[in-house]
Amino acid sequence: MWIDTHCHLDAHEFGDASLDVADQARAAGVSMIVIPAVERANFETVARLAHAAPNASYALGIHPIYVPQARDEDLALLRAAVEKAMIDPCFVAIGEIGLDFFIPMLCEPYMREKQERLFREQLRIARDFDLPVLTHVRRSQDQVLKHLRQIGPPGGIAHAFNGSEQQAQTFMKLGMHLGFGGAMTFTRALQIRRLASNLPLDRIVLETDAPDISPSWIHPARNSPEQLPRIGAALAELRGVDPAEVAAGAWHSSLAAIPRLQALLAE
Repeated sequence: MWIDTHCHLDAHEFGDASLDVADQARAAGVSMIVIPAVERANFETVARLAHAAPNASYALGIHPIYVPQARDEDLALLRAAVEKAMIDPCFVAIGEIGLDFFIPMLCEPYMREKQERLFREQLRIARDFDLPVLTHVRRSQDQVLKHLRQIGPPGGIAHAFNGSEQQAQTFMKLGMHLGFGGAMTFTRALQIRRLASNLPLDRIVLETDAPDISPSWIHPARNSPEQLPRIGAALAELRGVDPAEVAAGAWHSSLAAIPRLQALLAE
């Protein structure tokens, strides 16, 4: 039994096959897929998809890559959508939100400021509604930590974590869990593999980020949530333990990171 804590099941790469992909993942043992939104235009899309797939849930947020076209009123729309969704058992978190200082355009001073402003407002929404956050932290770990520390949402996940040991410890002290996926299956990913091997299992969650970050055995083909059990087995091999131990640990860690999943999975 596995939980994919981060999968863009609505992405155009899946075409009209998103529900088939979810079914294939369920057949492979993936009991739950968390689908984060990325912009206001797909808020309704991820919600509909989560309701259509029996093993799916969703989060709402504005991804930093979509900040350039985002408007201030999108934050008001997000807050209203979250308030409405609180009665929806399929709604579980705020995400995908965060900061991206890898893409050159997003590193321009004006765009950095806009990213941080939208991120802070979304952290406030998470705090106000007592929801975890699914954070994008590409080349921005210290800045994301600063805002988490200042605003204090109730935990969540640092998605696709690729920071230092010290940064990992700081995220955990702030109540965050750390997401690992296909990147750790590459032997050249020494830092990620070292962290995945040594960090406490109860603070690690597994994810595919499908259709992106394909594991080594299918790269560069499209990723899929059905790959999660094999990603979990790769983590077990790194840690020198049985895959069942990783499956159980990641399951409990995911429920701790995203508490609303517990009621959804109990149905």
